[in-house]
Amino acid sequence: MQIPLPFDDSRRLTGINLYFDAAGAVLETLGALPDDEVIDAWRARVESACRALHWPTPCIVAHRHASGASLAYTAPLDQLYSATEVNEWAWLAACLDVRASDVELHAPGHPAAWDEASAMHTLRAFARAEQRPDLMSLLQHAEENNLDALPDDDALTLGAGAGGRTWPMSALPADGEVPWSTLHDIPLALVTGSNGKTTTVRLLAAMARAHGWHAGHSCTDGVFIDGRAIDGGDFSGPAGARAVLRVPEVEAAILETARGGLLRRGLAVQRANVAVVTNVSDDHFGEYGVHDLDGLAQVKLLVARAIGADGLLVLNADDAMLVHHASKLDCPIGWFALDDANPLLHAHRQSGGATCGIRDGLLKLSRGDQVHDLGVVNDMPLSFGGSAGYNIANIAAASLAASALHIAPATIADVIAHFGGARADNPGRLQHWQLGSLQVFVDYAHNPEGVRGLLQVATTSIDGRLGLLLGQAGNREDAQIRELAASAASFSPALVVLKDIDGFMRGREPGEVARILRHELLLRGVRADAITECLDETAAVRNMLAWARAGDVLVLPTHGTAARALVSELLDDLEQGGWRPGTPFAITNLPH
Repeated sequence: MQIPLPFDDSRRLTGINLYFDAAGAVLETLGALPDDEVIDAWRARVESACRALHWPTPCIVAHRHASGASLAYTAPLDQLYSATEVNEWAWLAACLDVRASDVELHAPGHPAAWDEASAMHTLRAFARAEQRPDLMSLLQHAEENNLDALPDDDALTLGAGAGGRTWPMSALPADGEVPWSTLHDIPLALVTGSNGKTTTVRLLAAMARAHGWHAGHSCTDGVFIDGRAIDGGDFSGPAGARAVLRVPEVEAAILETARGGLLRRGLAVQRANVAVVTNVSDDHFGEYGVHDLDGLAQVKLLVARAIGADGLLVLNADDAMLVHHASKLDCPIGWFALDDANPLLHAHRQSGGATCGIRDGLLKLSRGDQVHDLGVVNDMPLSFGGSAGYNIANIAAASLAASALHIAPATIADVIAHFGGARADNPGRLQHWQLGSLQVFVDYAHNPEGVRGLLQVATTSIDGRLGLLLGQAGNREDAQIRELAASAASFSPALVVLKDIDGFMRGREPGEVARILRHELLLRGVRADAITECLDETAAVRNMLAWARAGDVLVLPTHGTAARALVSELLDDLEQGGWRPGTPFAITNLPH
């Protein structure tokens, strides 16, 4: 029987990351928590390989966690594939020393774990083939000229957007051929957090367009230039950032920066004018060594390292974890909260800091000694009459970030007075249809906190029954899936339709997540005859519409990109056609 390799993942780190502010490689161990002996052996071999390859002395980080350890070290940006080979060899060789019988040997084609001399010969060949002194020289000149640089396997961009130039990696220019004096960065905002990222990105991009910029943004739904989609799919990672920043017309960029990309590769950019962390809540535990809220907060706050002395990090003062970590940061901070009288906001204003919060029903933006009235919160479409607290927080965050980009308060106020009035403004996020007396809500809510917030809005005024569509991505731990079910059960739904999320199975078998959800719903008091299963999202929505009666509320967290488009189209057609619940529809076996 073949023994599996003793690591789960080995990858390049191309930007600012959880371990250091430089490029490098990281390996995720597999199995029992490694002891000091094997960690020390791994360190020694990494150092030995770096000396043999004439690389700079590495910064080495071993982070032990609940599922093993993350082993990371710095390496030259032009030799990161070789760096992953070094890391794998160093770990295998260390394991071979300590527990030889448990290790699958990683050869041929890779450095020999059992023969250091042979391994160094292989690694030197890898590094020689990969090294790019021309690239490294250009990156050094970009740093000297205070320019961001975006290299990947195919191309190098110096500067950004309207101030950038891109060359294929196969035809890089000499230093003297680069028009350095014409290159520059553009206003850039990063947005991360557990919930509200896409809404905040879209709102901030709308403010940038209203300011007069050709604005590009990337998010979980695609890449957009001046609000027009140029590519679809999840672009909330480094690929989305590069796609926006390589468009020559773009004069300002708003980039959704999700946890996955931060952990897999690090930040796509070296610097930003403003960064927003909307909140931190239980989600995505168990991947890449992150097992608790504190660890997740550290990942989200990586964006702070891109903020210079003249920038602003926008944080949620209602989030205790962000407040806790803020004291460790050394960049300028702006705070937002639902209550402008929040003691943290008050103290921050007293010391000249920027804040945004609600006072007497009005959204107040404070910068220095100036206070700006941004309008009546309950009149803002995104606030849903003041009931959507999480969207009000997104509005405050975007407003504070826009002010840091020097967008005028009057422009900010005008955008938030109208944004969300049309469903096209914020597709898939707190969209609402009124079909007679039946209310239908569609949202991306994907974790316990998001589902709880959505249900609080949807059930503010309900005369009939609550129907809920429920599913979860397969890469969540069982405990997180159960917590999602617990959030749902607390609202006593009359119907829960369990689904799979196409494209988000991530190792789970079809129906596996639904079984976990069902078990927890039953434990939390939801009746067995109120729970049904329809793994296809679109079919599930049609079934729920068939079940609905006058006065009911349907809450539809819809996640697949194709499914979300189909559901929106269906609901638009029903609304335009005057459909009412009880009219013949594709009826299936559902509780009555």
